[in-house]
Amino acid sequence: MKRERFIDLAIKKLRMEFASLDLTFHRMKDGKPGDVTSYWPGSEDEDVLVCVFNGKEIHEPFHRQDFFFINYAYKNSYQALSEKYNNLIVIGEDECYIGQPYSGYALRADSKVDVTIIGVLIRKDSFFREYLPTVYKDSDLFKFFINPQKNKFSDEYIHLPVAREHAIRMILEMMVVEYADRKEDTQRILKSMLQTLLLEIARRYRIEKAGTSPRSVTEQILDYMGDHSDVVTLKDIAAHFHYHPNYISALLHRETGRKFSEILLEKRMERAVLLMKNTPLSIEEIAAMLGYSNHSNFYKAFKEYYGVTPREFNL
Repeated sequence: MKRERFIDLAIKKLRMEFASLDLTFHRMKDGKPGDVTSYWPGSEDEDVLVCVFNGKEIHEPFHRQDFFFINYAYKNSYQALSEKYNNLIVIGEDECYIGQPYSGYALRADSKVDVTIIGVLIRKDSFFREYLPTVYKDSDLFKFFINPQKNKFSDEYIHLPVAREHAIRMILEMMVVEYADRKEDTQRILKSMLQTLLLEIARRYRIEKAGTSPRSVTEQILDYMGDHSDVVTLKDIAAHFHYHPNYISALLHRETGRKFSEILLEKRMERAVLLMKNTPLSIEEIAAMLGYSNHSNFYKAFKEYYGVTPREFNL
């Protein structure tokens, strides 16, 4: 009972603070006519912000924002309008709605009961430097978080159902309690919690994705290689799929016409380009993320694959 009391008090405090957040919409100079965006509403020394909306009505204009966000329907449901899909989706209680920088959306609610939404906002540059490795192991999730920088006017989102007693809900409650009673080390603690939250989101995302259309063994192997391109070996794949390494090698060559090493290099180089074009990470940081023990090996592999060095490629 004491835990619930702490959570209720923290939610109440952040509900009251919500009105003071600067969520003003500004016209975008290089956007479409009527495009508006909101900028980071937290203080300069914050990379993670936790907020709580509570009310019966939400009527936002269609807009964009320059930060990542995770919205969680803590109590009752609301709707989200996505420009890309041109429809309203219902975000039910205990579901997440996750958006990228500059993704276009508008929240809607017209309810007879109060809707409570917990929002976690993350600075764009902080996300790339501190949290990208957390989602690196899932190719689709990795590309979701990377691509908005390639396409400034991305309209993608993730709609993720979550069981009521799932760890995601509990982590969010802990973040609410911490942010409502901010202290000198609150940002450090929130960043640690956010790492765990993203790991749980990635796990849940994989579970949901596994429930989609069945894939052939070769497709599953290629997906696995993409998700683990930094460390994967033929022995790893053989152990994971319960086949002999020679069978895996022969299957890949028969189905794709390429050797295991060629496919792995392709997947590493594709990620290298995404990271180089769309993040502020240095070449050295990217090389380490891709699994290269030193950046000179990465330079050599990159030049052999693309014909230019990483720095020349970026010019």
